[in-house]
Amino acid sequence: MPVLTRSAVDRPSCVALIVAAGKGARFGDSLPKQYARLAGQPVLRRSIAAFVNHPRIDAVRVVIDPSHAALYAEATEGLSALSPVAGGATRQDSVRLGLEALEPHAPDLVLIHDAARPLVSAAVIDAVIDALDDAAGALPVLRVVDTLKRVQDGILVGDQPREGLARAQTPQGFRFATILDAHRRHRGHEQTDDTMLLTALGIPVRAVPGEERNLKITTSEDLDAAARHLAPGRRWRTGSGFDVHRLVPGRRLMLGGIEIPHELGLDGHSDADVALHAITDALLGAISAGDIGQHFPPSDERWRDADSASFLAHAAALVAGAGGTVEHVDLTILCERPKIAPHRTAMQARIAAILRLRPDQVSIKATTTEGLGFTGRREGIVAQAVASVALDG
Repeated sequence: MPVLTRSAVDRPSCVALIVAAGKGARFGDSLPKQYARLAGQPVLRRSIAAFVNHPRIDAVRVVIDPSHAALYAEATEGLSALSPVAGGATRQDSVRLGLEALEPHAPDLVLIHDAARPLVSAAVIDAVIDALDDAAGALPVLRVVDTLKRVQDGILVGDQPREGLARAQTPQGFRFATILDAHRRHRGHEQTDDTMLLTALGIPVRAVPGEERNLKITTSEDLDAAARHLAPGRRWRTGSGFDVHRLVPGRRLMLGGIEIPHELGLDGHSDADVALHAITDALLGAISAGDIGQHFPPSDERWRDADSASFLAHAAALVAGAGGTVEHVDLTILCERPKIAPHRTAMQARIAAILRLRPDQVSIKATTTEGLGFTGRREGIVAQAVASVALDG
């Protein structure tokens, strides 16, 4: 059942195995650290995207705690990855189970990466893959620059020479057959690092330069540090959206994701939620992804009477897939009736829920055209929206 596709260039197939089965007990939050938000996106999503978007990675598989299945589905919506694998009682068990799940795909190489390292760069991934040309294993390392001390019960008891020492990072790269065999041989003999299994068997592992940016998130302070790394490279985009629908009898009125009691409803192929359509177009515009009609053509019967919330969620997933974060939405609704003010809070909450934002990141305003034009004659409703999106890199 191989699913890996080779590029036109003859090269070894390479799969990334991301380990995300931990509880994150030291993180100090209700969410495990891999699902905490980093600049608007779950840490795990950023870790996966680094490999999904890399041209030398053919597939990505993630090892998770089965109790986190709903969190995983939410964090990875729109990303292309193999189905996740349930982890084991220890990290080593989780890696072995992940490797065994990859065995039917028979990749040449595998990169094993900690989900809590969301800022791994393409350069580090390339360096690890390159090192596997003539080595069975490779890992990125950082020099130890601080003086090292041994401490016992809060008292200094000696010095530790730093010459020859290095800090290990991930991804750690391996010939697939070699690391799978090593894990099976060491089953029940716990190690904290995958390269330790090879060195225990006398197999050399090549060291390549790591990066300070490729930090591991263990505490909330680490999350703050990662956010600071992201800030200088973020690019801001603004998208605008505009939509109008006629008011007709015999249709329910869906507006801003909620149903509003009214004698007329909006006419359209879907549920005709003019507000959600405008926001959808604004998000698509921010990433230059066309318009709502291209993604959900009115000629397609699949979208007859469809819930426009699915359109908005799709646009949000495209933004996330492009490495973007929706930061704010500003919506203006133009109509004489119904009055929007009584429903503003419910609309705000619904839109925020669809986009996974805080309510204060959604602005909803309403106005009339003072009796002028088709809106003044109460023949239809207009909505226009502006979306602010931050893109990484």
